[in-house]
Amino acid sequence: MAKRKLTRQQQHRVNKIQQEKAKRASKREAKAEEALASGDLGEETRGTVVCHFGVMTEIEATDGQRFRCHKRANLPALVTGDEIVWRPGADNTGVVVAQQPRHSELMRPDTRGQLKPIAANVDQVFVVVSPSPETPLNLLDRYLVAVHAQQLKPVILLNKCDLLEPHHPFSQEVSFYRQLGYQVIEVSAKQESGLSGLTDAMANQCSVLVGQSGVGKSSLTNQLVPEANIRTTEVSLATGKGQHTTTTAELFHLPNGGTLIDSPGIREFGLWHIDEDQLLAGFLELAEQLEQRPCKFRNCRHSQEPGCGLKLALADEAITQRRFDSYIAIRDSLSEVAMRPNE
Repeated sequence: MAKRKLTRQQQHRVNKIQQEKAKRASKREAKAEEALASGDLGEETRGTVVCHFGVMTEIEATDGQRFRCHKRANLPALVTGDEIVWRPGADNTGVVVAQQPRHSELMRPDTRGQLKPIAANVDQVFVVVSPSPETPLNLLDRYLVAVHAQQLKPVILLNKCDLLEPHHPFSQEVSFYRQLGYQVIEVSAKQESGLSGLTDAMANQCSVLVGQSGVGKSSLTNQLVPEANIRTTEVSLATGKGQHTTTTAELFHLPNGGTLIDSPGIREFGLWHIDEDQLLAGFLELAEQLEQRPCKFRNCRHSQEPGCGLKLALADEAITQRRFDSYIAIRDSLSEVAMRPNE
């Protein structure tokens, strides 16, 4: 389905907004350059981006103090977790003058399909799921594919495990991912159970919590880092969906030596940036089956073609129908995006 084209009036409004944003950005950059030229700043020192507040970037110095800084005009956009070089100014301010190379990025595409970093120098991603609101398994699959595509370690974090009765279908579904080889950690932020295993898994690592709104990411962060004092809200009784409480990614230090980045709640995780090979690699058992028995035809669409390896695996119950259907649904959604005409 083609995207709706903007009217002339709507396009004019969009252009005006972009011009205003560019004008404000130019003023911010000029202020940073003015501060550098004045000579009133201190010596260059290392720091870490810990969050953003409006136009300001909050950085943490090596001694733990936090400063709100502008950045030089020639620097790219900074994200939480970036290691930077900065110069301190007066009243807990400063200017970021350089960005250090990133060893990893957690990215997601924006509404136009352009990749946008949301955290840097991440080691592992905890995909938080819960039985209430129940996380759609297809959404969990999308998260796992996205994390695999960015060559980060995924960990499934089942929160609100106290709501699961014995033999609950959702618990059984999550256990299926453990059988595939994923690390699965079960906790309850409300009951404060299972947290020691979670802190052990996060020790000396930079971790990120992702997941749809309402699964308890902020509540978990409050348990892991009590001083974070993040505002939480109850799940909407009317919709059963979570309400967004975190508006910007923020980095916190864990008592056991690791760091934690709490990201804004999102209900979808776009995969417009990946190809079909990356998608298949994110379905571990499907990729394994195709290695063992490749399809007869290289361009097999795993539909009605003879000699399809995935169809044979389904018949032998080596893979499940649900995961196969999830793979096909995501693959077809990628094809739909690729077929949209450019505006």
